[in-house]
Amino acid sequence: MACRTNRTFAKVSNLRVYLLFISFAFTFQFVFGQEITVLDKFNRKHIPNAKIECKDLSVRKVADLDGRFNLKDFYSCDSISVSYSSYSTGYFLVADLKNVVVVELSDVKLDIDGIDVTANRWKQEKAEVPGRITQLKIKDIDLYSPQTTADLLESSGYVFVQKSQLAGGSPQLRGFGTNRIMIVVDGVRMNNAIFRSGNLQNVLSIDPNSLEDAEILFGPGSVMYGSDAIGGVMDFTTKEAKFSTDSVRRFVKTNIFSRYSSASNEFSSHVDFSFGTRKFASTTALSYSSFGDLIAGKYGNDHFLRPTYQENGLTVQNPNPRKQVHTGYDQINAIQKFSFQANEHLRIDYGFIFSTNLKDAPRYDRLTLDDDNDGNLDYQEWYYGPQEWMMNRLALTADKKTKMYDEFRTVMAYQKFKESRNDRKFGSSDIRRQFEEVDALSLNIDLHKLFGKRTTLFYGTEAIYNKVGSKAFREDDDTTTVINPRYPNGSTWQAYGVYASLKYLLTDDWILNTGMRYSHYYIQADFDTSLFPYPITSTVNSNGSLNGSLGLVYHPNKTSQYYFNASTGFRAPNIDDLGKVFDSEPGSVVIPNENLKAEHAYNTEIGFVKSFKAKWKIDAAIYYTYLQNALSRADYTLNGQDSILYEGTLSQVQAIQNTGNAHVYGIQGGFEISLAKGLSLFSSISYQKGQELDIDSAVYYPKSHVAPLFGRTALRYKRRQLSLEFYSVYHAKVSHDDLPLNERNGASYARDENGLAFTPAWYTLNFKASIFFNKHMALNAGIENITNQLYRSLGSGLSAPGLNFIISLKATF
Repeated sequence: MACRTNRTFAKVSNLRVYLLFISFAFTFQFVFGQEITVLDKFNRKHIPNAKIECKDLSVRKVADLDGRFNLKDFYSCDSISVSYSSYSTGYFLVADLKNVVVVELSDVKLDIDGIDVTANRWKQEKAEVPGRITQLKIKDIDLYSPQTTADLLESSGYVFVQKSQLAGGSPQLRGFGTNRIMIVVDGVRMNNAIFRSGNLQNVLSIDPNSLEDAEILFGPGSVMYGSDAIGGVMDFTTKEAKFSTDSVRRFVKTNIFSRYSSASNEFSSHVDFSFGTRKFASTTALSYSSFGDLIAGKYGNDHFLRPTYQENGLTVQNPNPRKQVHTGYDQINAIQKFSFQANEHLRIDYGFIFSTNLKDAPRYDRLTLDDDNDGNLDYQEWYYGPQEWMMNRLALTADKKTKMYDEFRTVMAYQKFKESRNDRKFGSSDIRRQFEEVDALSLNIDLHKLFGKRTTLFYGTEAIYNKVGSKAFREDDDTTTVINPRYPNGSTWQAYGVYASLKYLLTDDWILNTGMRYSHYYIQADFDTSLFPYPITSTVNSNGSLNGSLGLVYHPNKTSQYYFNASTGFRAPNIDDLGKVFDSEPGSVVIPNENLKAEHAYNTEIGFVKSFKAKWKIDAAIYYTYLQNALSRADYTLNGQDSILYEGTLSQVQAIQNTGNAHVYGIQGGFEISLAKGLSLFSSISYQKGQELDIDSAVYYPKSHVAPLFGRTALRYKRRQLSLEFYSVYHAKVSHDDLPLNERNGASYARDENGLAFTPAWYTLNFKASIFFNKHMALNAGIENITNQLYRSLGSGLSAPGLNFIISLKATF
């Protein structure tokens, strides 16, 4: 009887403990809430900072760095949406979530809501912006395996890239390139006083493995970004220091990455480490890449091969003409960032970025020149010294609402640019060395203020100061002779601007965007007439520019957007335009011209994005840009002479001039189709045409930096822990008559049956794969140019990689 009583008592006791546990769990959940984690449905990685909102928008929260949020905050809601840029928005009933700990988002995004972009220097909904903005999929960077940021831009399918050497990559947007497009890094303009009209390689200083976000804003962006933003703006955000949250006392994360590619015998490694508490955060990143000589494809035009090369002062036969001898280089990139949360409303950020080449980077297109066709190459040596870029950035952000602003940010930056050119002609005992450096200071103050529920004002000011250092020598054994530098040493370029932009919701469906900016620039330069017969000893060039924009968006639902915009842009002449002396090509010399004015662009664009039943999406934009007072190179005179003896060669005198005008028009389009679960088809295409006035003949010719028809089509399959992509990249033929006038005798082009320069059409077939073993380890592999095509993109002096095998491994802890 006692045993039975004890067993009964034990059962009752166990029941009481169980009920007590349930009661405690319920009380704990009620008091402390239920934590839910937002995950990527494909690779099961946590999605940080996802937006969670009630259906009626009465409650809005952001998940922490581990993707966690508290459901208790939404108990008053019937349903919530969970969204993050480039993911499909998830919709959930709150009642259904009370028994789950995880929600998943898919990155197959066929609607247009829930995507934030930096259009007015602040994040805002992409669907409310009257223009075309392409976001690069940084989370897919491991799959694409770009060697450089130029390759990353090209992978978007909307950016055309020219390459003169392997250590190069000059982007082009809508028929404009080099100093007519803007590069912005962490809110700071990278364009400086010596950005030239010839192809630029500065985008290679940005490490693709250290990017947090990247966007391409097409069309003039001068209202927000000032001079140079005519063709568009490439806006890069590097890895940010991240604070811990209430649910995580310390945030610690490490990424390690290594890659090998066969065509250039490339070895790359990257490591980054992040640490954060609630008040202090730090991020450190380091990348190193080593590239050997690039192997070109096998099947194509033989003009793109390398039959001879330089060795020990002689021209020798190349045993493997596909091997582009003297193309290899090394590069190192480093980032250090600190963030301090001073109080609830004030954040202070400091960032240091450094990039350099560890050895000289050969200029391949010059090394292959044989202008007299005598079998002897023109140059024994031609290389860039290490291209160095350093940036120190200090930012203060305040979000305590005042009468003047809802959010305020000021960014102060100091940048240092160094570059050099070194060339020796065959048979010459001396070498010419040119060294340039730019000290760049900038200050940006940006504010925004919401008035009621319909009006948002963005406004701010900018100040820029650049000082150029330039020197040159000619060395012969132990003798060093000072010669005229490329730029006037000690010259300065300054720019100041003030802007305001307004977003107004006319109705729930119609949104008006308008803006205006006034900019003023000032150039001062002194010329040393003891080294070169300059027609002047000093000059000052100063002027202002007023620019504006007007746009209208119709956004009737989450699957449709239609927009129109009209805008102006400008580019102020810089030190490279006004004060440069250099031999642009054999037999030509460019000299300074003090009588320059700013060039102005007038642009209009209409476009749309439309999604159908979450199965497919199509988008397109048509644009036209007119360039007035275009700055371009044309024949000139020096002291009444049209030719002078320069570097031992009788050369035609030329100068940058406001030659007249130019225009570009085109269309960009793309589509995405969800074919089946996990299987999608993507395609993008760009077509553009442009003409510019030749001042000497008063005839319009094809404009430089206008790409041919080009595009990218991809078939992607995704399932848990596996991603596969088969894609093709293509480029239309450019005939001799469609080449710019000054490029029709270019040595880098193929030759047709009549011996005339042209660029053949080409395409490549490629395959990439990613395997996620778990949330800590991933393997990426790929084959590029499967059919081993031998080709070059328009204007490139370097042949593209042939058959290329890529493998990389990434670990995250």
